[in-house]
Amino acid sequence: MKSKLSSSVIIVTVLLMLFHFSPYCLSDNYSNSYQLANHPDGSTFYRLNIAVSQALLDYYTQKNHRLYSNSDFAKFVTPYALKSIADSLWQIYTDDEDYTNGVLMLVHQIPYEVTATVKYPVETIVENKGDCDLFSFIAASVMVAGGLDIVLLYYENEAHMNIGVNLLHAPHDARDQAFHITYGDSDYYVAECTGGNWQNGWRVGECPTDLKDAYAQVITLESSEEEAPGQVSASYNDLAPSALLLTVSSAYLVQGSLVTFSGQLSPVMQNRTITIYVRTGGAPWTILGAVTTDSKGQFVYSWNADVAGVDYFRASWSGNDYYAGADSQIQSVTVLSTFLIVLIGFILSLVCIGAVVFLISRRGQVGNLEPLPPEEPTS
Repeated sequence: MKSKLSSSVIIVTVLLMLFHFSPYCLSDNYSNSYQLANHPDGSTFYRLNIAVSQALLDYYTQKNHRLYSNSDFAKFVTPYALKSIADSLWQIYTDDEDYTNGVLMLVHQIPYEVTATVKYPVETIVENKGDCDLFSFIAASVMVAGGLDIVLLYYENEAHMNIGVNLLHAPHDARDQAFHITYGDSDYYVAECTGGNWQNGWRVGECPTDLKDAYAQVITLESSEEEAPGQVSASYNDLAPSALLLTVSSAYLVQGSLVTFSGQLSPVMQNRTITIYVRTGGAPWTILGAVTTDSKGQFVYSWNADVAGVDYFRASWSGNDYYAGADSQIQSVTVLSTFLIVLIGFILSLVCIGAVVFLISRRGQVGNLEPLPPEEPTS
């Protein structure tokens, strides 16, 4: 019994050591699957797998969520982060109406729950719950990423939101007279994003009765997010895991020095964009830069440490049609102030000079001592 227990302890210890010292990090991705049909009345079905990396989630979780006016709703529309979803949908749709209805099928599958805090689409996808405004942000993001002209429609008195879609033609599949709002020179057909029935839910052009006579503030998307550090992974294939390694040339360096980040993407893939994130102290994660992998799946990035302090870094890859994205382990770099180094050097110099002076003075005192008289013999 004792031998078995000892063996178990050894095995667990070895596994923990391997995990702790392994340079690779098999990332924890947040995954969800969504059903789609080729048409609202279609008979061909698809399963879209979406994965979100921890690094991308942290980036959006730590972004500013404050609303200073209703127009600030637009900043929660993030087309680039969801572009992989848009690209996947265009693989099965050839018409902008079908594409719009496909996006509605997707958001109609997210469980409805009233939320007091406004959130970015990546957060809602991970949490897999939300309400009208959060669903509208996802739908608008995917549609804008797919090339459609979109506006947010905010019904302040009804505390509700949906979106307006400028289509190339009036909706053919609306089960009632297609409803639209005219803004400028364009007609925007209403797309209701709430509802739990993805196959028979609201279609573009169908508007809830209580909203037809309600005032809707049109919020345009000029201030929507133009870029993001990465994207969610989206594919009709089952996404296999990937791994990402990140090492730094030095964990301690003097202000103004150059530090080199080296990394490896596994499995090996060339021309993949790797995003390097940085966080100083307890500040939010921000983008340090981006680099592409070479033929061996490796990458190198250099950074000039011009500000003293402790910085944290990690690398992230967004994934593709076959692999979910990956994040590296977090690496830390301590940048020592040039002034501090000079001050320490000055103090050490003073200490050394003081020690030398003390020894010299001590030696002089020993040389000036008079010899003791001889002791008298005792009788």
